[in-house]
Amino acid sequence: MRSSIFRKIKLLLLDVDGVLTKGEIIYDSEGRELKGFDVKDGLGIYLLGKMGIKVILVTAKDSSVVRKRAMDMGVEVYAGILPKESILSKIEKDYSIISNEICFVGDDLIDIGIMKKVGVPIAVKDAVKEVKDIAVYVTKHKGGEGAVREIVELILKSKKLWHRAIENL
Repeated sequence: MRSSIFRKIKLLLLDVDGVLTKGEIIYDSEGRELKGFDVKDGLGIYLLGKMGIKVILVTAKDSSVVRKRAMDMGVEVYAGILPKESILSKIEKDYSIISNEICFVGDDLIDIGIMKKVGVPIAVKDAVKEVKDIAVYVTKHKGGEGAVREIVELILKSKKLWHRAIENL
């Protein structure tokens, strides 16, 4: 794997279920949705932002839990988006960026369309085979278990920003 693929990334798009979470949807006795998020992924997202690299969540399911997590991390969320690639031209225009500078991290069939249109498609370790087949990188960690943090470190280290990012935490 060449670090040059990570050096060109200026925007990180993340699926939620199966990437930022383990892919489970849990309901409490009142029918409220619960999701678990890895705090190390959250700190990684904070570090990217600190270094000027934008992170946006792109998910097919609109969820108040995801919106709350996005707010806590200080990132935008595009929820209820299907197909996911339909949001790409808006993102490119809004952030003056080209698709080649965008990374998308996915895990399931619903992510294939957008992965085919970005410069750096990444699959988490427990993604389905079809997603892994089109990814330029497959994480060593599973979704919801540090996969996003792994990607963040690869991006920041390839840009020689890791040490600066972790100073004065």
